[in-house]
Amino acid sequence: MLYRIFSCCTLVAALGLIVPATAAANTGHKSATKSSISKTSNHSAKAKPSAKNKSAKAKTSKPAAKTSKTAKSSNKQITNRAIANARKDVTISRTLAMSTTLDNPGVQSTGVLVLNEQSGEIMFEKNADAVTPIASITKLMTAMVTLDAQLPLNELLTISQADVDTLKNTTSRLTVGTTLTRGELLLLALMASENRAAAALARTFPSGQATFIRKMNEKAQSLGMRTSRFYDSTGLTPSNVSTPRELALMVKAAHHYPEIHDFTTSSEYSFISSQTGRNLAFHNTNPLVKAEDWTIGVSKTGFINEAGRCLVMQATIDGTPVVIVLLDSNGKYTRIGDAQRVRKWIETTSASKLRAG
Repeated sequence: MLYRIFSCCTLVAALGLIVPATAAANTGHKSATKSSISKTSNHSAKAKPSAKNKSAKAKTSKPAAKTSKTAKSSNKQITNRAIANARKDVTISRTLAMSTTLDNPGVQSTGVLVLNEQSGEIMFEKNADAVTPIASITKLMTAMVTLDAQLPLNELLTISQADVDTLKNTTSRLTVGTTLTRGELLLLALMASENRAAAALARTFPSGQATFIRKMNEKAQSLGMRTSRFYDSTGLTPSNVSTPRELALMVKAAHHYPEIHDFTTSSEYSFISSQTGRNLAFHNTNPLVKAEDWTIGVSKTGFINEAGRCLVMQATIDGTPVVIVLLDSNGKYTRIGDAQRVRKWIETTSASKLRAG
């Protein structure tokens, strides 16, 4: 309990670093800046500083100058550093992990496959042929079908009531009537796992949603995913199923699409809503894409109750291109911890290095 309280405090402190830096660095958001100036003016008008206050201000002038100088640095770098530090402090999955051995990276996920993408050799597997729901990992297939159709990514599409989730009743900040380009919807579906974005991509497919779903299954069969089945473009239905071994094939195929690489590894994206006029910021659901010590080619997370927490990645580890599939992880941070364990295992275990060629 004390550890969690300490972690929360650390997170609050980290976020405290973001706010002043963001307000000073983000010159594009004029309304936020005006609001800050207005509040500062009101505060100054109400409070008459005493001699002690003036003295205190004089003493703190140097730190204020430092703050101003710091604010000129990249907002994105500050935000990413603060988030990374906060996450590092609250992650506790390592203390619960199994011991790593020469033949086992000590992962906790139920279904696992670690594949040497270069040689095709299986470096580690666990329940690799078990058929299981895959949640939003589905969106990688959604992206490939969309891109295969060579539809214009700059075409404007509008979120409709038909895109609203009535199966799981999940929420979304993409309100009905929001208009974005097909490319933006694809980005949000892959990076932020936006369900309405993925639904809109299938609904607006030239031949209709049913044709889109059929092409998803045809694509799966062409990749050798014999037991995989797709019934929607979002992954909200537990009927979308696959195995760790077959998902490795899908990740390998997705890695050949430059747009999928760019969109799945982007850390954040913001835009002005066409409905509310407010700025909306979306972030990547995989915190590892922000880490400087990871070289990630493809990333996708997923979660519904039936699937558990899932993560698939293509990454270069110790000079070796590797595909990592982690399904049905129990715990919010377990899949991230498992990915870290796999990387450490490859980097430090001699047996795994031999398998890596």
